[in-house]
Amino acid sequence: MKKPIAFFVHHQGRGHANRTMAVATEFARDRPVSLLTADPRLFDGFARDVEIVPLPNMIGAAVPTPRLYAEPTPQVMHCVPLGLSEMRRTMRRILDHLDEREVGLFVVDVSAEIALLSRIASVPAVQIRMHGDRSDIGHVGAYEACVGMLAPFDERLEQDDYPARLRARTFYSGGLCTSVDRVPERVEARARLGLDPDREIVVALTGGGGSGTPYAPLTVAARAAPDALWLTLGPTHREGHETDFANLRELGWVPSVTDYLAAADIIIASAGDNTVHEAARVGGRLIVMPEWRYFAEQTRKAEALVRLGAAVQAPAWPGDLTGWRDLLARARALDGTALRSLYAPDAAARAAGWLEGLVDALWDSESAGDGPEPAARRIAAAE
Repeated sequence: MKKPIAFFVHHQGRGHANRTMAVATEFARDRPVSLLTADPRLFDGFARDVEIVPLPNMIGAAVPTPRLYAEPTPQVMHCVPLGLSEMRRTMRRILDHLDEREVGLFVVDVSAEIALLSRIASVPAVQIRMHGDRSDIGHVGAYEACVGMLAPFDERLEQDDYPARLRARTFYSGGLCTSVDRVPERVEARARLGLDPDREIVVALTGGGGSGTPYAPLTVAARAAPDALWLTLGPTHREGHETDFANLRELGWVPSVTDYLAAADIIIASAGDNTVHEAARVGGRLIVMPEWRYFAEQTRKAEALVRLGAAVQAPAWPGDLTGWRDLLARARALDGTALRSLYAPDAAARAAGWLEGLVDALWDSESAGDGPEPAARRIAAAE
């Protein structure tokens, strides 16, 4: 019987769950798979045969006493409050599952502490890589504790400050987008959505992991480019003093994000992993506006996109007409080629193949101890 692969899936937003489903779908059907998460609803409707293990929700749990609350956090960890029964039950449930199922590989998406827990429990772990300022001892320790890292993005997006020794142990799947619907041509997409075939269209996209696109700056944008149609997808954040304009429409959640992105002349988006690859998949002209995230995750990814000429960025959301006009002019000068090259249609299959090959090699008593050469673990940017 093949060794089981288990996933720890963080339940903030939908990105971690969608990525897990995309990869798990590509596993061989006889590979046992389990998903451990505090929000099993994220996997409602998932067709593959998997075991879903509910975990207690530790986020927001109250520390029982002031003295426990005052205890400092050790540098090797990031989020380890004391006295929480929810945390004890989470760790116990994870350990019991890894032990009872004799899990061969634990894929952690994401938590430095749980990657360390897996190593302490003698279970090989793979950490999903994210951008950001993660050179602290907690992150580096978690990386070193893993048998490898999986980066669901193109290697050209890697940060210069990521240590070479860890980079050599990282598999770059290419840009992983969880959308699989067909990308229509612009004319077809606009006809399908009932949009003017000739008007400039700017689409602002926000995923489910943040507070939404700030609406007030977009009202300034609508005034700066009054001939353009401005559409927002996903949540928006209002401050209460905005004036609405006829060329700015809030659409909220829509059935097909792909159609709207394909119809757009310019896309404004955060720097979330799936959001960026949604734009790359249609080859759009991208204005990237990173949202606040721990360890400057989106800021560092936005820097990499701009460095590659795949996007343009402003230091902050423009608050004046001139700022918007300059930003739009720079976006119009993009051709989308650099961004499109960052998307890999078979990224999920590549990731799944690497994970299955890794777990089989780890548990093969006759396999060599050094593992595959680094070149075999990477996907060349030209592929």
